Amino acid sequence: MWLTLLVFIADQYTKTLVLENIEHYQAIQILPFFNLTHVYNYGAAFSFLSDAGGWQRWFFTIIAFGVSAMVLWWLKQTSKEQILMPMAFSLIIGGAIGNAVDRLIHGYVIDFLVLYYQDWYWPAFNVADSAICIGAALLIIDMIKNKEENHD
Repeated sequence: MWLTLLVFIADQYTKTLVLENIEHYQAIQILPFFNLTHVYNYGAAFSFLSDAGGWQRWFFTIIAFGVSAMVLWWLKQTSKEQILMPMAFSLIIGGAIGNAVDRLIHGYVIDFLVLYYQDWYWPAFNVADSAICIGAALLIIDMIKNKEENHD
C-alpha cells in the first residue's frame, strides 16, 4: 500500500504545481516532443464522454472507487512471494484514486503531460494515468510470465 500512497501523493502534488504555476491551456515546451500543458479532462481516457453533460463525473468517480475496491481485494489475495502483481495493483489503485479525487474536488481531471511529433499529439495525461498504464503493463507481463512458468 506504500506504493499506492506514493502514487497518489505524487499525482496530487504535480497537479497542484500545475494549477499554481501554469495557466489553463498554457504550453511549456520541455523537449522537442514533450510539453507541459495545463488542460482539463471532463471525461475518461482520451476524453471519452467529456461532453456528456456532467453525469459522467459521478459515473467515472463511482467506477474508479469500485474498481479500486475490487483491485484492493485482489491485492489482499496475493501471496507474499508475488512481486509484479501487487506492484501493478498498487499502481492502478493509486492512479484511479488520484483521478477520482480530481473529479470529486474539481469536476474534472487535471492533465498536463503532452507527447507529440510534428502535428501528431498524444492526448494529455498525468501521473495517475501513467501509473495506471504501467500497472496494466505489469499485469500483462506477470500473466505472460506465469503462463510460461506453468507450461514448463
